[in-house]
Amino acid sequence: MSQTLHFFKALSDETRLRLLFILNRFELNVNELVRFLGMGQSRVSRHLKILADAGLLHYRREGLWVFYSAAGEGEGRKFINALAPFLAAGSFAADDLALVACIIEERASKTSQFFNTIALVWDSMSRDILGSFRLEEEVLSLMPVRCHTAVDLGCGTGGMLQCLLRRADQAIGVDGAPSMLELARRRFVDSQNRVSLRIGDLEHLPLRDGEADFASINLVLHHLTNPGTVLRETRRVLEPGGVLVLSDFDRHDDDSLRTDYGDRWLGFDSATIEEFLREADFHLAASYSNPVERNLSIHMYKAVAV
Repeated sequence: MSQTLHFFKALSDETRLRLLFILNRFELNVNELVRFLGMGQSRVSRHLKILADAGLLHYRREGLWVFYSAAGEGEGRKFINALAPFLAAGSFAADDLALVACIIEERASKTSQFFNTIALVWDSMSRDILGSFRLEEEVLSLMPVRCHTAVDLGCGTGGMLQCLLRRADQAIGVDGAPSMLELARRRFVDSQNRVSLRIGDLEHLPLRDGEADFASINLVLHHLTNPGTVLRETRRVLEPGGVLVLSDFDRHDDDSLRTDYGDRWLGFDSATIEEFLREADFHLAASYSNPVERNLSIHMYKAVAV
């Protein structure tokens, strides 16, 4: 009973009810929550602390940033599940959802604009990180000897696609930045019949169910808001038994990559990626790490669609 009273006391303010309602649906950082509420950061932080101390919020640190979401387990989760229908019926619900949708859409737009802006220098920027590590060859070593349709998600200027064609009858590249895809088109002038370049959101892929039997996602997840959603969507477009090769940074603390490379996550620990894969109905077949420049490591994962 004392725990229940603690929960109710934490929610004895409409601002905190609004916060819990939104954070039960989205993960937002403090700056986004300041914009959502239209309050100063100190006031917003105070409300967040009260909810977190009560066990109703979870937060994770990414370098200098802190991201908040509703508690995912324990008594707090049970309480939120019981309260959720009442929060959704609140007078603030529709307007708050619309406002946060705009914030998230703007976040995605900024990411796309960033990659459009740096498209011409992206390959050289990538080499500054990779150094002598040959990511394309590493992906090929985990790829089946032969496949019919390979897809590269977040294909950028098409360098990986070019390698995938060595083992695939045809290849599909998906990216959200038109400038990147334009550079990729120039790369494949002589092999247009084997390559399809498609602009699209990786959370809503422009591919049919089971259209591919191989997929690669390379150094992309750390730019995205919802990596788990992207992996579930990847599973949708892979036929059963299809292979996914995923590469991304191991967890690190180099916050400069946010401004230099548009990163949202400072890498991932392997347990997080493995959980994302399980939830998306993949079976992990291989996992190992490779050191690169700037004291970073790239982790390779091979998974099979269940």
